[in-house]
Amino acid sequence: MNRTALLRWVGVHALGVAAALFFLLPFVFVLLTSLMSDQQALTRDLTPDTWEFGNYAKVFDTPGFLTWWKNSLLYAGLGTLLTVLSSIPVAYALARFRFRGRRLSLMLVVSMMMLPPQVVIIPMYLFWVKQLDLGGTLWPLIIPMAFGDAFSIFLLRQFLLTIPDEYLDAARVDGCGELRTLLKVVLPMAKPGIAAVALFQFFYCWNDYFGPQIYASENPAAWTLSYGLESFKGAHHTDWNLTMAATVLVMAPVIVLFFFAQKAFVEGVTLTGVKG
Repeated sequence: MNRTALLRWVGVHALGVAAALFFLLPFVFVLLTSLMSDQQALTRDLTPDTWEFGNYAKVFDTPGFLTWWKNSLLYAGLGTLLTVLSSIPVAYALARFRFRGRRLSLMLVVSMMMLPPQVVIIPMYLFWVKQLDLGGTLWPLIIPMAFGDAFSIFLLRQFLLTIPDEYLDAARVDGCGELRTLLKVVLPMAKPGIAAVALFQFFYCWNDYFGPQIYASENPAAWTLSYGLESFKGAHHTDWNLTMAATVLVMAPVIVLFFFAQKAFVEGVTLTGVKG
């Protein structure tokens, strides 16, 4: 390795380390503060004098926190499952079928991606709360996911375009119908794309604050972690160690999930958009 190449290697890796620290240090600060005592959390100390792991037990002892946790798991888990199941057939049809209005359908999907949720929140609220009387629950947020999601459909469609036609033709020659081809050939090859869509949707549901605020704010038993954390901060506005501990517990499932699924996630995002 010559001098120029060595300097370039050092420079690139130095920038990489600096960028990693830029994103990592806030999380380290939150984690260390969560392990401090009540008094030390109000000081400028960066590391705990005593490691107060009991702070996490105090957070779980807070009334309602376990309920918020269960509600977040229900919302994120069921919402992700419904989104994936409903988006796959639509994405497969847009990627592989040739029918009149196909381009128009794709344009409508892309248009829905550009539509802010605030635009339709009033008619949707009137429908779910006034007509169906589902206010104070998370069902107005979960049920619509059974009818597909524009971003998930588009992302899956782009990934399915990367699957060679020869595999599908071979399955049809062997007597497979479209449904069997989808289940036996396409889905096993589309696992990275499906994983990426599932992770995106899980992250969205887990971090969603706007939806629970609109539909579930009147019923604390239906709050999620993202919305309940605001109430927790108000009740412990001087106990920064407990607030940080609650924040770590909210972030932990997302971090753990991404850590175990990052390979499939990166592969799925990278391969989408190879063909248009």
